[in-house]
Amino acid sequence: MQKILDAIMQAEGAADPAAELRAVAALPVPESYRGVVVRADEASMFDGLDTGAKDPRQSLHVQEVPTPEVGPGEALIAVMGSAVNYNTVWTSIFEPVSTFAFLRRYGRGHDRPYHVVGSDAAGVVLRVGPGVTRWRPGDEVVAHCLSVELEEAAGHDDTMLDPQQRIWGFETNYGGLAELALVKANQLMPKPAHLSWEEAACPGLVNSTAYRQLVSHHGARMKQGDTVLIWGASGGLGSYAVQFALNGGATPICVVSSPRKAELCRAMGAELVIDRSGFRFWSDEQTQDVSEWKRFGAEIRALTGGDDPDIVFEHPGRETFGVSVYVAKRGGTIVTCASTSGYLHQYDNRYLWMHLKRIIGSHFANYREAWEANRLIARGRIHPTLSRVYPLEQTGQAAADVHRNRHQGKVGVLGLAPAEGLGVRDPQLRARHELAINRFRNR
Repeated sequence: MQKILDAIMQAEGAADPAAELRAVAALPVPESYRGVVVRADEASMFDGLDTGAKDPRQSLHVQEVPTPEVGPGEALIAVMGSAVNYNTVWTSIFEPVSTFAFLRRYGRGHDRPYHVVGSDAAGVVLRVGPGVTRWRPGDEVVAHCLSVELEEAAGHDDTMLDPQQRIWGFETNYGGLAELALVKANQLMPKPAHLSWEEAACPGLVNSTAYRQLVSHHGARMKQGDTVLIWGASGGLGSYAVQFALNGGATPICVVSSPRKAELCRAMGAELVIDRSGFRFWSDEQTQDVSEWKRFGAEIRALTGGDDPDIVFEHPGRETFGVSVYVAKRGGTIVTCASTSGYLHQYDNRYLWMHLKRIIGSHFANYREAWEANRLIARGRIHPTLSRVYPLEQTGQAAADVHRNRHQGKVGVLGLAPAEGLGVRDPQLRARHELAINRFRNR
């Protein structure tokens, strides 16, 4: 593993980094590597505990795992940087189900007594399997997290509709929180040259998810002039939604939970911000408070000069879904993914049915959408929202921070990279966007 790292480090400051990186093709692949795992024999360790009491630091372990065989259409990458997503938290607390059920159903060498987690990665291609022609050893890449088989017709119009689509590192093994990772070759995209490894790794899942939700014709089809209500606007997903709204000529209304998070949204260029900490949308565990829905809607209209949101960007789920349906404008759209506060949504259907609103379900992104979202990162139009970086050994703490909502933007993790700030190949482009790249880290 050290020889692989040494070869990659030779590219730092080299006149031709790509030529230096080709040397990895001649190096042997280690028989094992360090990965962050949950263990099958611990899947019941949190039984009986409330969600908030479950601690990822207890369930996530760094251990040596055997290097998987690279099959047809696959690639093995040396992971220099990765990131924590909410699905890492779900895996670590075994909610809503243990991910070992996914691995058993998938098989294909992924059914193991350990699950190497992680759905983001930036690194260098080490090996490619039979049939791969687009990528070769030495390529600097980022990986999006859609894994598809494409054996059935349903996936060939939109790969997200493939009956066998899975989220890599969540529903498959050998994910990105590790020194090596196994991916489908059609998960790979060029690494943005002006970013470091950890910066390039952090947008993948959330940036692509936000792109499909807001911009794509599969999502809300956001257009210039739209007003977009964005929950969790300073978080890992919402911070990209804010950027897409601003970049696309829409007006974001940023919903956050503290003055510090409100300042982050203003720093991104958003002018309309609501601190939701003063609102209580539920009177108790069973009853939503409609008067709070109305007060929240009045706050929105006060900010916008009387307009209701054309689009509501939903991902908290149970806690906010009722008010999201209520505040969307007549004929408006609620586009939803995830459900970090719970999956059983309740809303008053009169406000949907009689006001002709639409609910659109959105899940990650297809390859084209992920590629376009990454292209905007590479061109400096959308920026990473990395706030803190942990070494691989402290991934449990990183996941605990996300679980407790103690983070801003995205939380990164170093893989093989020995330090932060490595991997920048276009310092001129970086210099033009340095402030935006570091915006979340400077707060």
